[in-house]
Amino acid sequence: MAAQAKGGGRAKRPGSPAKPAPANPPAPAKPSTPAGLRVAAAAQAAEAAGVCVAAVFAAVSTADGKSSHLATGVVLTVIAVCAAALLVCFAVGLARARPWSLIPVGMTQALIIVVGVTLVDGHRLEWGVPALLLAAVCLAGLLSPASLRALWRN
Repeated sequence: MAAQAKGGGRAKRPGSPAKPAPANPPAPAKPSTPAGLRVAAAAQAAEAAGVCVAAVFAAVSTADGKSSHLATGVVLTVIAVCAAALLVCFAVGLARARPWSLIPVGMTQALIIVVGVTLVDGHRLEWGVPALLLAAVCLAGLLSPASLRALWRN
């Protein structure tokens, strides 16, 4: 009776094993990002770096007075920097297999293909060919079955 009064519950039987504290259930394993998405994210990041290089060229051209108007050169540089930042956000979304990143990246690659073809047609192979190759690599990684499954999860 004394044990019941102190503990407020049933008395322990002598010799009964102590119950172990319940362990925290393991957290569900996060699915790993498919290789295709990692490749697509790397290609998207490389495209962002290319746009950064173009922004630097625009800034230098504006500073040298080669832009038709100072304001035009400044705006072009700011737009290029913002576009590069947006491409980096898309690359991060792909690397984390975020479903929202599928459409913007696909649309970006369509735009890069148009720009790449225009550059190649204008005899700027040093810019056009890498742009087209990166777009092809990014689309191949993005549209692989494992990547689409990872991006279309519920």
